[in-house]
Amino acid sequence: MIRERAAGVESRSWTRRLLPAPGRPKPSDVGAGLVTGLFSIPEGMAYASIAGFNPVAGLYAGIVPAIVGSLTARTVLMVTTLTSAIALTSQNVLREAGLDPRNAGHLATLTLLAGLVMLLMGVLRLGAVMSFVSHAVMTGFSTGIALQIITGVLKDATGYRPQGHNRLYQVGDWLAHIGRWQLAATLVAVATVVVWALARRIRRLEPVALLVAMVVVGAAVAAVGTQVELVRDIARIPAALPGFSAPDLSVVPQLLGGAVAVALVALAQAASIGSSVPNPDGSRSSVNGDFAAQGLANLAGGLFQALPSGGSLSRTGVAVSAGARTRWAGVLSGVLLALVVLVCAPLAERVPMPVIGGLILVVGGELIWGKRHDILLVLRTSPLSSAAMVLTFLATTQLPLQQAIVLGAILSLLLYCAQAARQARFLALTRDPEGRWHLSDPPDRLPPGDVTVLYYAGTSFFAELPRIEQALPRADDAHGAVLILVVRGAPDVPSATMAKVIRRHARELDRQGGRLILAGVSPGLARILRMTGVDRDLGPGGIVPAAGAVFEPLDRALADARSWIAARPGGTPDGTAGHWTPPGPPT
Repeated sequence: MIRERAAGVESRSWTRRLLPAPGRPKPSDVGAGLVTGLFSIPEGMAYASIAGFNPVAGLYAGIVPAIVGSLTARTVLMVTTLTSAIALTSQNVLREAGLDPRNAGHLATLTLLAGLVMLLMGVLRLGAVMSFVSHAVMTGFSTGIALQIITGVLKDATGYRPQGHNRLYQVGDWLAHIGRWQLAATLVAVATVVVWALARRIRRLEPVALLVAMVVVGAAVAAVGTQVELVRDIARIPAALPGFSAPDLSVVPQLLGGAVAVALVALAQAASIGSSVPNPDGSRSSVNGDFAAQGLANLAGGLFQALPSGGSLSRTGVAVSAGARTRWAGVLSGVLLALVVLVCAPLAERVPMPVIGGLILVVGGELIWGKRHDILLVLRTSPLSSAAMVLTFLATTQLPLQQAIVLGAILSLLLYCAQAARQARFLALTRDPEGRWHLSDPPDRLPPGDVTVLYYAGTSFFAELPRIEQALPRADDAHGAVLILVVRGAPDVPSATMAKVIRRHARELDRQGGRLILAGVSPGLARILRMTGVDRDLGPGGIVPAAGAVFEPLDRALADARSWIAARPGGTPDGTAGHWTPPGPPT
């Protein structure tokens, strides 16, 4: 009975972590939900359109995923919906698999698979994986995505579709053929940008400037009768809630790998929202909890005609600017969007495509402008980080996004390894007459009859060891010398190269009549040293466990070293031999 109760408590605790209490909505959440829901009309339809999907699927991505994601997310104000990067990645995945992006069964399968990957990553607590994606790589990726957004709506904004698969080439081709731009579409797009800019200058209208531009310019186009492409020319918006969409299980093998790529793009975008938008109630956000919430949102949305979704920084920013205070703002944005679709579908169909093109040009331009500080920061940090950012940007603009993601992950790993290898080093520890320890550079050679203490600062990564091994003091003419390596900061499971370095240096010291002692050895590292036989090369007392106070292992190692020196021929009772004197303060 006790076990059953304990299991029940544990199960309820896990459920509470996965499904946080929604709390009570605030009055400001209603207005924020309405603004966010209305904003989803142009943005959702535009993102779906630039990726070649039915614009209606972009609308539906703001209903069920937004409701489920807001109810379950650990980041209270995060809004889960379609983003430009997710739309473009999904398009590339389907195209590489040779599948129709407008097939409802294919979309449902991709969305469900991506949701399953997100949910598993959250349950398995793999949120730490995102910390290995470097800032330089994410900056290059985000800037490349912003350029893809812009090139994706150039045809809607000007009536001319640029040629070429390279996004940079498309921009050049678009500018080179300015004479082929359609005047009416271009003027409508320019008017949209102008109205947006004017609305932003009015403080009360700033959060809804995009919506104001869409309504004002759309109404003007309808009143004047300007002949431009409308949303209804691309797709009809049914005055109905999204219906059930059955997945096509036959394409699961073709989409499984691509679903992982879509999930990683979505999670990478959402990972920064928790730190950017803290919870108003003071609770802590959780990357793993947000992973699971986005997984649930896609599992639910995939069954109701929604495209793959993830945490949207732009949509979350709209909600916060409009006064969101609880997770109910995101929930209401989905509910109110559903009501707008039910009641105002004919009006939404009359939105001019150049208006949407102008709005997305604004969104893409703001994304690039907002990254200017990050770009400058990376450029000023190091040539290696700058190269990683530029390569990721070029890959994002020229390769399928899933391939760019893989390249970015590899570049992040290389950056991490290179930085870890460069930071590893040995530091000499010397003690002054008052007993205080000081850091200094290691000596060139081990003085005979002397005790030298070095502190190892590194990760034992194999790439760093050949370089820092050269910093070890030379052991020639080291008769009666003792080298103490403080390895308290070394990992429990070192690389095989580290074990070889220790063995090689221990044997070299032994041949010269000296010895090596490791101080502050963790239990895991000690076990590895015994399994590899390195402990026999070190000899009795060569491994001093990391136990007690911080400096206690070092004190024990010093005492053993002095006793060993005193026991050698010519040694003195205080542990000195020959000309050895206690280490003094560094010069």
